Amino acid sequence: MKKITALLFLLATAFACISPKSIESFQPTQVDSTKQNVSSFGQYIAIIQPADLLAIYVVSSSAEAGQYFNFTEKPEDQSSMANCYLVDEKGMVRLPLVGDVHVAGLTSNVARDTLTRRLEKFLVRPSVKVSIRNFRVSVIGEVLHPGLVNAVNEHLTLPEALAMVGDMTVYAKRDNVLIIREEQGKKVYANVNLQSRELFSSPYYELHANDIVYVPPLKTKKTIAETWYRVLPIVFSGISMALAVLALTK
Repeated sequence: MKKITALLFLLATAFACISPKSIESFQPTQVDSTKQNVSSFGQYIAIIQPADLLAIYVVSSSAEAGQYFNFTEKPEDQSSMANCYLVDEKGMVRLPLVGDVHVAGLTSNVARDTLTRRLEKFLVRPSVKVSIRNFRVSVIGEVLHPGLVNAVNEHLTLPEALAMVGDMTVYAKRDNVLIIREEQGKKVYANVNLQSRELFSSPYYELHANDIVYVPPLKTKKTIAETWYRVLPIVFSGISMALAVLALTK
């Protein structure tokens, strides 16, 4: 009984080690600071890469002619993949009549203008809408619902991504979030402090396509897990012994 009491005390102590300050985000860098003007680092513009999925929707003065290039009449439907074109390993997309068009290395707006010029040979005053459909990041670790997060407008900030997975748990190490990013074919690793307002001026405030966000756990969680591993066998043994004694007394 004394062992169980001692272990339960250790467990309660481990929970008490999580201070409210450690789970607060965007804290000021100075204690006496009430207002801070933080400048954003600059908006990230996604670049089309091989293996990307592009949603391409074409309209023109002739509705019937425009439909020749579209597989759905609802370009705003983000759940549909009907109007998606795969960028091949050479950076090309293939459209009906137009053929192959090189789009890798372009932004969505530049690709839109490029496709519009090519379509002018076949359509009267064509208008093209282009967006990257597989703009997504992975969020793992101490968050409520780890998984893939899709950005429908090609822009996604770190706080937005965390909000979309249910935010961080109370066991999250907020001052050391890891961002894994690929730049020029190499993996780049950066640590971000979500407890500081300096995050908003960080180059990692805006996430890039295919970024990986890892939220590590506090040491407190490890302590709690180790405590449970010690407590549970004793608890189960006590329950088994109690049941055995009850069986014998009947």
